[in-house]
Amino acid sequence: MRLLRFLGLLPLFALLGGCDYVILNPSGDVALQERNLILASTGLMLLIILPVIAATALFAWRYRASNTKAAYAPDWNHSTQLEVLIWTAPLLIIIALGALTWISTHTLDPFRPVGRIDAKRAVPTGTKPLVIDAVSLDWKWLFIYPEQGIATVNAVAAPVDQPIEFHITSGTVMNTLFIPALAGQIYAMAGMETKLAAVMNKEGTFDGFSGMYSGAGFSDMKFKFESLQPEAFAAWVENAKHADMKLDAAKYEELSKPSEKVRPQFYATVQPDLFNKILNMCVDANKMCEDQMMAIDATGGVAGEKGAENREKLIYDGAKLSEGNEAPGATFPASGRAPNTLKTAPQGIEPSGMATQSNEGGVQKDDVQGRGKPHMDGMPMDDGKANPAPAQINPH
Repeated sequence: MRLLRFLGLLPLFALLGGCDYVILNPSGDVALQERNLILASTGLMLLIILPVIAATALFAWRYRASNTKAAYAPDWNHSTQLEVLIWTAPLLIIIALGALTWISTHTLDPFRPVGRIDAKRAVPTGTKPLVIDAVSLDWKWLFIYPEQGIATVNAVAAPVDQPIEFHITSGTVMNTLFIPALAGQIYAMAGMETKLAAVMNKEGTFDGFSGMYSGAGFSDMKFKFESLQPEAFAAWVENAKHADMKLDAAKYEELSKPSEKVRPQFYATVQPDLFNKILNMCVDANKMCEDQMMAIDATGGVAGEKGAENREKLIYDGAKLSEGNEAPGATFPASGRAPNTLKTAPQGIEPSGMATQSNEGGVQKDDVQGRGKPHMDGMPMDDGKANPAPAQINPH
């Protein structure tokens, strides 16, 4: 009876034929090579797994207690042939996997420009990639086209068979940029730039999203990637240039506020240095850029009041963290959830007003909740004295 019920369910599996397993059926050459790597690695490992499973079932059946015809050798303890087989086969497979991994790690390095359009066509000499700056925000994606001078939110497009070079960073917490049909996922981190080189070989509209949990609106942090013919892509760019909005530092500050289920948006122009300022965490004109800070480090810096001024310029997110409230735009009315206005601090975080006065071991209470840091050299101590000059100081 159970067998009949199971057989009755088999026709339902035919419905799975309508599913598109994009990881195993990609449209970009990089994703295709990654698919082939998965299949090759799985096949090599199955050379061990399947024989072991089959041998286990065979031995259990052949040497069962009721089989009196099977050989019984209680004193057996060694077989040279078996030892050679047990050690040689896995060793050869590990060597093959190691070679495959080493080659693919270098060939599919996301920072390395793509060397081919597909398996039969190399990238023509002198071909320039389409540069797209990608910024993860709460909870949406900002894409800047520096050469075209446009920007989009939750919408991205590229020509078919043209190399693409993503420059990726984050204006908030860590995320991952993932377009399964195009290539693997790459992390987006604040203050850091990662890259992804890829190429799309088929026309169509494909899903893109963040593959890493980043807060309340994470599940709707999705966008569409359009792979277009060159003429259609040129028209797409021209359409964006006729948009009503322009993206500058002030507009970015407004855009970076938490929001959910954001519809695609287009910006006709973009402030030229905006991505660099996002990357260096200095869209706010009152903040010091990270690359400026590193230049100060290289010169040795100065101490005293100018050093204290620089310290204030390097506190990027203090205002956001000390609020203790979830931004209403992140929850209501976009999702129907009421704002989270905590009256008491979360466990393990001590509000600045309730902070203990203990300052043992030279630890200074910051104006950010619950975050203490070793006292920076050159900053005024509680007794009014100052320590030697730090590296992160004002050179002027």
